[in-house]
Amino acid sequence: MSTLPTRVYGGVTVPDTPLITSALAYARAHMIDSLYNHVVRSWLFGFAIADKMPDLKDRDREAHSIAAILHDLAWDHTNELVTKDDRFEVDGANAARTFLEKEASDPYDKHRLQLVWDSIALHTTPSIALHKEPEVAATFHGIASDFSGVHGAPNGALTQEEYDAIVKEVPRLAFREDFKEVFCGLCRTKPQTTYDNVVGDWGEKYVEGYTRLRLIDQLEAGLEMLG
Repeated sequence: MSTLPTRVYGGVTVPDTPLITSALAYARAHMIDSLYNHVVRSWLFGFAIADKMPDLKDRDREAHSIAAILHDLAWDHTNELVTKDDRFEVDGANAARTFLEKEASDPYDKHRLQLVWDSIALHTTPSIALHKEPEVAATFHGIASDFSGVHGAPNGALTQEEYDAIVKEVPRLAFREDFKEVFCGLCRTKPQTTYDNVVGDWGEKYVEGYTRLRLIDQLEAGLEMLG
């Protein structure tokens, strides 16, 4: 893969391509300030971490960038990218794939599209994501670090100095509160998409009247019916 142009952002060297610039603008158009800053920090954290990890250094750096920047398109405040029936990770992955199919002047092949799709669809499922391709794992590490700080980065791959520089450049704003409202909103508006993922935890704790349909109940009901 050819060497990409770069820039330094928040103290981190990241690729600087027209497609990444378009992805940033697309995320900006569909996200409120605190949530947009979250995806940008996730991108920067991911690069700070992955570039120190031998297994991740040789990843597709543009695909990693696109996945990180677009991973939460399902938090779209315009609702243009939100479906009624799919969990938010799938909404985000589908929206990112559509973006790439329309915007990439050098078309992404099936493999690269799938890398971005998987990176987004699996970003809340580390038990799978960390066993996938480097792009998927790198995307997860960056996102996770915006929730756990330096403590969640493997083998000390994110220093406090790096973390502080990124947050200074891309402030957290009201992310904690806005993130909670997004997850609670999903539990209110399409609860059926929250039963088998982490979102349902917010419903159980914060949303009055929310009841999680458990997989065990569904499976045992089916088994009982079948005899």
